[in-house]
Amino acid sequence: MNRRLYQQTHSTWVCDYHIVWCPKYRGAVLKDTYIKQELKRMFKYIAQWKGCPIHQWHIGDEHLHLYLSIPPKYSAAYIVQVLKGKSSMWLKKKTKKFPQGTLCARGYFVSTVGLNEQQIRNYIKIQRHHQRDMPTLFSPPNGGQERNHRL
Repeated sequence: MNRRLYQQTHSTWVCDYHIVWCPKYRGAVLKDTYIKQELKRMFKYIAQWKGCPIHQWHIGDEHLHLYLSIPPKYSAAYIVQVLKGKSSMWLKKKTKKFPQGTLCARGYFVSTVGLNEQQIRNYIKIQRHHQRDMPTLFSPPNGGQERNHRL
């Protein structure tokens, strides 16, 4: 285990977190490759802005995993709020694909990473193997086959 110590003016720290959240509509909203690339670009930018190095991530079709370090001057809740809020706002402006309102669900999962760092890295790495086909937010019902209903 090769962990890095970070320093601020009056502290030395290692505060690693595993964070997971999903989009509000829980379907395969994040399936588009362009959306995944934009999210990664935004997360890199936000992480650099807040001084939160991202060690590993997985952006699945219906949820996200982030393994990052958060400086002690910020709470995990604040960083999640910034990541979810800024990325959602940015995506909506860039793609114009998403409906009004929030893109992300209200909740999230957060866990501190201690001695089980390698287990968490492996768990995030194998997430792409556990993908299930889920309906996308923008796909027509019945696989695109429209039915004529008589009223």
